[in-house]
Amino acid sequence: MSVQADLPAVIVERMRWWHIRPILVIEDDLFGAERWTAGMFWSELAHPDRYYRVALEADEVVGYAGLSNGPDSAWVHNIAVRRDRQGRGLGARLLDDLIAEAIRNNAPQIALEVAASNAVAQRLYAMRGFEPVGVRKAYYQPSGEDAIVMVREM
Repeated sequence: MSVQADLPAVIVERMRWWHIRPILVIEDDLFGAERWTAGMFWSELAHPDRYYRVALEADEVVGYAGLSNGPDSAWVHNIAVRRDRQGRGLGARLLDDLIAEAIRNNAPQIALEVAASNAVAQRLYAMRGFEPVGVRKAYYQPSGEDAIVMVREM
């Protein structure tokens, strides 16, 4: 049975301000002290070149992702899936949505940072054509964990 067949009915749509509260619960669980704040999400939603999506299951936020579109590249800001919904293909679905948006905007490349310890995400990105191009030492704060910079040429 395919991963997609195992997914409950999930709708991916534009992120709105009312999604921020449940997103913050996911942020806190997954990222702890390195989580984004409500203000950061509000700022992203107000920015005209940002593209943010939520994955909804029965009107409940189970994942989200964000992208910025620039003239030289698109940049993945975040992809997160609620812990109890991980391993079902939602991260890949959200990433594919971001890649499609970058293509629609004629981005020559799409880039992202991923925690050096997050091998699962690194594999997902590699399967979608992203290659490691560098390391940002002590990028994540307050932990000081390194970030791997990955790029996909379009």
